[in-house]
Amino acid sequence: MQESENLIIDAVITWVDGKDPIHKAKISNFLENKSSLDSKAVKMRFNQVNEIEFAVKSILKYAKFVRNIYIVTDNQTPGFLKDKEKASKEFPNVIVVDHKVIFEGNEDYLPVFNSISIETLLFKIPSLAEHFIYFNDDFFLQKDTKVTDFFIEGKPIIRGYWCSFYDDIWHKKLKNMFSKIVNKKQKIVYKHRKGLQKSAEFLNFDKYFFTEHTPSAIRKSTLESFFSKNKTLLNSNIKHRFRDPNQFVMHSLANHLEIQNDTCFLKNDFQLVYFQNYKKPFWWLKNKLKRAEKDQNKLFLCMQSLDQCPSEKLIYLKKWLQNKYE
Repeated sequence: MQESENLIIDAVITWVDGKDPIHKAKISNFLENKSSLDSKAVKMRFNQVNEIEFAVKSILKYAKFVRNIYIVTDNQTPGFLKDKEKASKEFPNVIVVDHKVIFEGNEDYLPVFNSISIETLLFKIPSLAEHFIYFNDDFFLQKDTKVTDFFIEGKPIIRGYWCSFYDDIWHKKLKNMFSKIVNKKQKIVYKHRKGLQKSAEFLNFDKYFFTEHTPSAIRKSTLESFFSKNKTLLNSNIKHRFRDPNQFVMHSLANHLEIQNDTCFLKNDFQLVYFQNYKKPFWWLKNKLKRAEKDQNKLFLCMQSLDQCPSEKLIYLKKWLQNKYE
């Protein structure tokens, strides 16, 4: 049994600056339809408004037990780290890791523009702690957290609830069959929930544990052990430059492995404040933030696709983030 307060814990964030002209040129070389580079779907996947800075600062402020923060990216540096002298003083424990490092031995799959492929290899970050917390760049901590909000006795806490597979839900199965008949030429695309389900299917679960947009507590050895015995499955998940419907989600695989081995704690409270749609009135947005500040149970905040937020609201939200984390 490991004492929770004695654990060494790192944080990992994947990040890309989709507005970078070098990155846009690189991705254009591999897109079949060049015009899709300016599509809403592509912009939502790759564009950012420097929220990575607030994600990092939220960890530094509200998870002081974290040893290092690794930012995994493709030959890019977030704006707040570009002044190396300043960054070394203000952010000495923030380390940028290039895709080439974690894809060592699999360089043929580079460049990669697919977070699912990238996430799969996070366990290969050099010197990464056995216990780490995985964040998207739009995840923020918004209250003080303790080690035991993520790991208890060295075992990860997994927030979510059990769900049936889509193929076991009659109306979803019927809808899928109808869609295939009507749209015979429609390309099957990656869907997040299906990615979560794939992990459970590989491990012969009859349902899957659904998780939301919250940080994921992961044990490196869980992934190392599994992939050492399932190298073909690993390669099949990292070979896709763009998202593929056959891919599984790394943290969901880790979760189901821990559940299967009874080496985790399940919690049905996400403790999350989630912004996904910015079309609602300004008063609603402000009120939601006020309620989030008052609710001591809400540890996590996700502001998804901030780049799609109307300019007036975006200015307000970025100011709110700046005031909270400076």
